[in-house]
Amino acid sequence: MQVVTDIPSLKNIIEEKKQKGLRIGFVPTMGFLHEGHLSLMRTAKAENDFMVVSIFVNPLQFGAGEDYEEYPRDLERDTKMAGSTGCDLIFSPSVKEMYPPGYATFVQVERLTEGLCGASRPGHFLGVTTVVGKLFNLVCPDRAYFGQKDAQQAFVLQKMVQDLNMNLEVIVLPTVREPDGLAMSSRNKYLSPEQRQEAVVIYKSLIEAEEQIRKGEREAGIIKENIAELISKARHARLDYVEIVDSKELYSVPIIKGRCLIAVAVKFGKTRLIDNVLVEV
Repeated sequence: MQVVTDIPSLKNIIEEKKQKGLRIGFVPTMGFLHEGHLSLMRTAKAENDFMVVSIFVNPLQFGAGEDYEEYPRDLERDTKMAGSTGCDLIFSPSVKEMYPPGYATFVQVERLTEGLCGASRPGHFLGVTTVVGKLFNLVCPDRAYFGQKDAQQAFVLQKMVQDLNMNLEVIVLPTVREPDGLAMSSRNKYLSPEQRQEAVVIYKSLIEAEEQIRKGEREAGIIKENIAELISKARHARLDYVEIVDSKELYSVPIIKGRCLIAVAVKFGKTRLIDNVLVEV
């Protein structure tokens, strides 16, 4: 496994693999890997000839007062973990390498970025689409892999690929969870023991929402109220949002029909966690 930090070296390696006709699988990450990342990597390795992982904490997708400086970083640990999945290449650039002095170009996807986390974190998705657009241009993957936990991000990136006629497939794999149901996240390490115990309420509220829908409830407002009420029972939890949206355009729906996304964001102290489920009726 190779680890490269500069763009020219990356481009040379990718060009060599492309000339050989190899299919490239790509998993973009911000590092501090966990089993959710590793599951994406194993699938990327199995479905492609050459597997690339990027490790880059992207400052553009962090807003003022967010945790960019505190975000966990451990390249040595991440390298070992990625290597265990059969990763062929890690690209771990500096901020200056990705955004040199005078950098002035950004990629923006409209509409899909306006609600959910886009409303809570202004500018976040501009940072995501810009960095992932750059990474797609550099790695030239045939397939790129993302997790369902970040559902809005996945929808936004699929739209970017479609609209800009990028020659790759964005593949979204199921959320990987802890044994108690909490969605795996690099930010889970911020939680205190009591917060960690309470955080399972997020997934429990989504499971209860699914059960309500199975029993025939279709009023989105009622389901959202029930989710909010359940989460409010956790002493350290503060609800950021609960939304039920169309699974294509991500607009809020009053009545659940067809395929919808139920999405929540909850803060435990300074730690913001997100989760979601897809339902279809």
